[in-house]
Amino acid sequence: MTSAKSARRPHHWRRDLIELAALFTAVAVADAIANLIGHQPDGPYLLMASAVALVATAAFHTWWARRHSHAPPSDEEGGAVGAAGEAGNSGTGELTGAEEAGAEETVLWRMRTTVRDTPGSLAALCVALSGLRVDILTLQTHPLARGTVDEFLLRAPVSLPAQELSREIAAAGGASTWIERADAHDLVDTPTRVLSLATRTALDAAELPLALRQLLGRCTIHSLPAVSVTGRATGQSAPVEGVLEETVMRLRDPSGGVIVVERPYLPFTPTEFARARALVELDARLGPRVPRSEDVLTLPEGNEITVRRADRGDLAAARAMHDRCSQRTLGLRYHGPVKDADRYLDHLLSPRFGRTLAVQTASGKLVALGHLLWDGDETEVALLVEDDWQRRGIGSELLGRLVALAVEAGCDSVYAVTQSHNTGMVAAMRALELPLDYQIEEGTLVITARLTTEGAAQPSAPAEQARR
Repeated sequence: MTSAKSARRPHHWRRDLIELAALFTAVAVADAIANLIGHQPDGPYLLMASAVALVATAAFHTWWARRHSHAPPSDEEGGAVGAAGEAGNSGTGELTGAEEAGAEETVLWRMRTTVRDTPGSLAALCVALSGLRVDILTLQTHPLARGTVDEFLLRAPVSLPAQELSREIAAAGGASTWIERADAHDLVDTPTRVLSLATRTALDAAELPLALRQLLGRCTIHSLPAVSVTGRATGQSAPVEGVLEETVMRLRDPSGGVIVVERPYLPFTPTEFARARALVELDARLGPRVPRSEDVLTLPEGNEITVRRADRGDLAAARAMHDRCSQRTLGLRYHGPVKDADRYLDHLLSPRFGRTLAVQTASGKLVALGHLLWDGDETEVALLVEDDWQRRGIGSELLGRLVALAVEAGCDSVYAVTQSHNTGMVAAMRALELPLDYQIEEGTLVITARLTTEGAAQPSAPAEQARR
C-alpha cells in the first residue's frame, strides 16, 4: 500500500525528461521495425500476429499475478500461520479468536502445557490445534526459568475427546499438559478479570479468598490465624514477599497469620504468584472494610428488625447476646463447652474467614447471627438466634440470605453441623427446597445442600421487607 507521504511526493523535471526520452525512443524503434517488416510480402500479417501475441502475453501475466500474488492462504495455513503470527506480535501474550464456530456443536476447554522456550514451539502447538479443528480463543504465556507455560482457552468440536487433544499436544512438543472444561465466564480476557477481582476485593475484605480462588482456578485456600481461639500463638507466619513452593504458595495475611493456597498436580507459575501477592497487598493497604447495606424487615407480630453485615466491630454486642442466650442454645450452636463460646466470636466475625449477617432490633440490640464460613473447598453455614427471638422466622431468613451469598460466591454446596435433635435447624434447611444430604455420626448431624441458582436466588422472607 502506498503511504500518504509517498502519494503526495512532487514530480521532478529529471523524471519527466527521462519518461519523454523513453517515449521517443519507443516510437523510433517501433517505426524502424514497421518500415523493416512492412516492406516484406507478409509484413502486415506479421505485425498483426505480433500485436495479438503481445496482448495475450499481457493478459496471461495479469491473471497469473492476481492468482498467485494476492490469493488468501488456505484454511490450514491461515489457521496455523495466523495464530502463530499473532502470538509472536502480541505484546501481552494474548490471542483473541475472531471467528465464530461453525454449525458443529462445540465445547470450551482450558488447557495448560509447558513448551521449550525456542522459536517455533508455539507455532507447532497452533498447527496441531488447527489440524484438530480447534479454535484458539485466548492465550496467556507464563515464562519460567526453563521453558514457558502456555495457557489456552479453546473452542473444540464436542466429538474431540480430551485424551486425543492431550496426545496431539504432547506430539507437538507440549509437556505436563492439564485440561479441564471451561464455561462462558472464562471468555473474559485476563486484564479485565484481574481488575474485576481487585474491585471486589477493594469493596469487601471477605472477598479476598474468593478472588484468589477465581484468579488461580481450582485450588484450596486456608486462612491460618496467628493466634488460636484459646489465645495461644499458632506459629503460622510468612515473609512479606510470600513463599512459592511448586503447588503451594504462602502469603502473609494482612489481619495476621498466613493464607495458604494449594493446587495439587499443577504448579503455580511466578506470574500467578505475583498476581496473588498483588491482591493480598491491595487488601493490606485498604484495611478492614465491610459493606454497610441494611434491610429492614417487619415480623408477623409487627416488630421491625434490621439485617446487615457484621464484623469485629460488633464483638461487644455479640458477647452481650451470648450472655442472654441459654446454655442449651449455645450448646446447639458451638457443639462444645459453652464457657468457650466467646472465644470463637473474634474468629467468626473476621471477614477473612467468611461473611456474617447480624439481626438487630429497633433499639440496636443484637439478637441473631448467621455465618457463612470458607472451609477450604467447602462452605459452612451456622446460625445463632437468641432464645426470646426464636420461632419467628429469623433463622430461616438468615439461612436463605446466607445461601444466596454462597450462590453469588460460586459455591457448589453448603453444609451445616448441628445436633440430631435440633429440629429447628433441620426445618430451616428443608425450607430451602434444595437437594439435601444427611450424615449422622455419634449424635452429630451434617446436612449438605447442593446449590442451584433457581433454588437459592430468592431467600424466603418471613415478613414484609423494605430496603433502605
